[in-house]
Amino acid sequence: MGVPVVAGADLRDEVEHRRVRSIEEVFHGRIWNVVREEVELPATEGEPQTLVRDLQQHPGAVTVLALDAAENVYLVQQYRHPVRRLLWELPAGLLDVAGEAPLVAAQRELAEEADLVAGEWAVLADWFNSPGGSSEANRIYLARGLTAVPPAQRHVREDEERDLVPVRVPLDEAVAAVLDGRCANPGTVIGVLALQAARAAGWSTLRPADAPWPEGLTRPGQET
Repeated sequence: MGVPVVAGADLRDEVEHRRVRSIEEVFHGRIWNVVREEVELPATEGEPQTLVRDLQQHPGAVTVLALDAAENVYLVQQYRHPVRRLLWELPAGLLDVAGEAPLVAAQRELAEEADLVAGEWAVLADWFNSPGGSSEANRIYLARGLTAVPPAQRHVREDEERDLVPVRVPLDEAVAAVLDGRCANPGTVIGVLALQAARAAGWSTLRPADAPWPEGLTRPGQET
């Protein structure tokens, strides 16, 4: 058919640093900024071409898929104002604490949002949330060997997290909800389907919890 076939071992994203001619901050926010960049494209007939793009500078985030011994997934329902919906989500949070490693952030978020501590951690999947307009990178950790945080030590939730109540959903039912379009949060979709694939592979696809983030998946200066 004229379309080349790429071997599986060669199927990997590549980091490429193209020359940025100018950077202008057009919005400075509480959590992220928006900048306008003029970047060079490969030269055509000897002359470099440029394009201008507005992009969100995002600190990155971590997501936690907590799985109990009966293969139930822990979810929380949270209001998300931009889409005017209550979404079923995995515990997650920003990498917005200076010097905090992603795994430590994931452990903190699991305790804060689901009142859980995990004895086993592994990397399930990495992704860019919206690479056409944002630098946000996200890693999903699989957490197992779960125990509850004692009531007296639990985090006091505020703002959108104030009414979070963790629930357990059988993995197969979570997969069905994703495939039916009933659950559309990206972390839930990616995490649940990645977990289903990892289980089908006998957990052989999991990476160590301390695996470094692939080059380019963290903001400049972010601890790994």
